[in-house]
Amino acid sequence: MAVLVTGGAGYIGSHMVWELLDAGEEVVVIDRLSTGFDWAVAPEARLVVGDVADRDLVSTVMRENGVDAVIHFAGSIIVPESMADPLAYYENNTCKTRTLIETAVRQGVKNFIFSSTAAVYGGAGMEPVREDARLAPESPYGLSKLMSEWMLRDAAAAHDLRYTALRYFNVAGADPKGRTGQSTPGATHLIKVASETALGKRPFMQVYGTDYATPDGTCIRDYIHVSDLAAAHRLALQRLRAGGESLIANCGYSHGYSVLEVIEAVRRVFGRDFDVRMGERRPGDATAVVANSDLARREFGWKPQRDDLDLIVKDALNWERALTTRNSARA
Repeated sequence: MAVLVTGGAGYIGSHMVWELLDAGEEVVVIDRLSTGFDWAVAPEARLVVGDVADRDLVSTVMRENGVDAVIHFAGSIIVPESMADPLAYYENNTCKTRTLIETAVRQGVKNFIFSSTAAVYGGAGMEPVREDARLAPESPYGLSKLMSEWMLRDAAAAHDLRYTALRYFNVAGADPKGRTGQSTPGATHLIKVASETALGKRPFMQVYGTDYATPDGTCIRDYIHVSDLAAAHRLALQRLRAGGESLIANCGYSHGYSVLEVIEAVRRVFGRDFDVRMGERRPGDATAVVANSDLARREFGWKPQRDDLDLIVKDALNWERALTTRNSARA
């Protein structure tokens, strides 16, 4: 049996590949390398360069590798970009996911884990949000993911398919062993941007909005270490293979930090100041979103190991330094 990881050359996907290999799984990756990198895929995994919407390619990969599970990361993830180009997000995130689900069903793949998002909740407020909260996406990105959840629900009701949709909160950090991390140029993740600015890769960084209804006026998010997130996927797969029913679960730490608190953590861990400028709000950004992750902890036995903002920042900074060395060597 093998696990197919779509988008496995990207940030979260490449961590997932290492998590599976460390657990003794056979892994095959499909990635079109639009934002990912072939070098980010662990050498023990098989990389197939292609699109998840290519039915013939995906079918062949599933048959030839004896795939029994799909972990689906491939997609677009930038909220403001989705506001500017919604149709591209519905194409890449929703339409292509529909095709991938159909291919999995036709090939008899019974286990499907989907990379969803806390953006399905919209502005949930200060209290940790549960999976049964009102769904009110404020961006095409969030809605594109929610529609994919609905397709999985309906496909599972009609076919021999079970799924787990994991709603991520703000993913950050990097592999503690230094094997992979967030490497995409121009990434918009706050801790990535702050780390790049601290190391001089950006002349300054901008805070988007200081007039939100929060203690310091900036947005609040629940930051989860990418390694803990990968572990949640592995445990979710283990549960499905053992006969667990389909499930939607949050992945977060159940407490949040404001934008300014995160920037201060980067300054603290880095040991020096850097240029931060205040700007206007961006469209689609929610005031506060924090996870209630009791369901994942109860159903998967998930026990986060790196729930510490300074530790997350330290791993991100270490990867940013290693990425500088890697890029210099490749230049």
